[in-house]
Amino acid sequence: MKYALILDHVSQYSVNLMCDVLGVHRSGFYRWRDAPKSQRETRKEKVASLVKDTYEAFEAAYGAPRITQELNALGHKCSVNYIARIMQERGILARNGKAFNYGGHALTMHNVADNLLWRDFSTDRPNQKWVTDITYVWVRKEWLYLATVMDLYSRRIIGWSLDTSMTERLITQAMQMAIDARGTAPGLIVHSDRGTQYRSNSYVSFLEKHEITRSMSRKGNCWDNAAMESFFARLKVELIYAKCYQSIEEAKSGIFGYIEIFYNRKRRHSANDGLSPVEFEETAAFAA
Repeated sequence: MKYALILDHVSQYSVNLMCDVLGVHRSGFYRWRDAPKSQRETRKEKVASLVKDTYEAFEAAYGAPRITQELNALGHKCSVNYIARIMQERGILARNGKAFNYGGHALTMHNVADNLLWRDFSTDRPNQKWVTDITYVWVRKEWLYLATVMDLYSRRIIGWSLDTSMTERLITQAMQMAIDARGTAPGLIVHSDRGTQYRSNSYVSFLEKHEITRSMSRKGNCWDNAAMESFFARLKVELIYAKCYQSIEEAKSGIFGYIEIFYNRKRRHSANDGLSPVEFEETAAFAA
């Protein structure tokens, strides 16, 4: 649709120019833009956001069939053809697809750390093993990025940061929050994927300054950081997909409430014998 094409490029070209080139009236475009969305359009936007989240979560490895399987498993019923059309319209292509180009994988893999965790998410005390990652939250017309740090001892989110850009500053702020809240202990390991932010010189130097040892997942293996992926999946299903935030401020407020009030203090966790992360830590401290 011509109006949708104009909306997708308003940050690059003027509306007047695009309307003239495409032979449509500006008034028609604005009426279309401001009109209430149909149920069909609303669903398509929601599914498109889910597709983008899943595509990024599996590091661009999944095409339409596997993304469809993931979404159906989460309770979002859709067909392979429907997902394929959405991916085609938005230029989303799996890593094994023709003409694939995904900048994050094309960079030289410098500052890669060994995988010290090896999917052993067990720990008997705080500040022994932390995991960290970034997830994407689609808010109306732009991405919001959330970086989190989890202590595997209780699965508590001890540090987090939100921003509209995915930079070293985003992950460093989340890590600084964790350090301010918990301090560090000798032998502390922080595990992440191989994202460029986690391999940046500034982030590596930051961890070295605090005597924190880095660990990294194997290339393209999201299950090496399964505890954090599980948290992100809960966040998306229990909050993001249900709310469909229309503003950055709404999303920030909702995410704050989910992490600090609901997840850390109320949500029961199977790894904690059915206790919330805060309850688990308080119970363990009392028993000691």
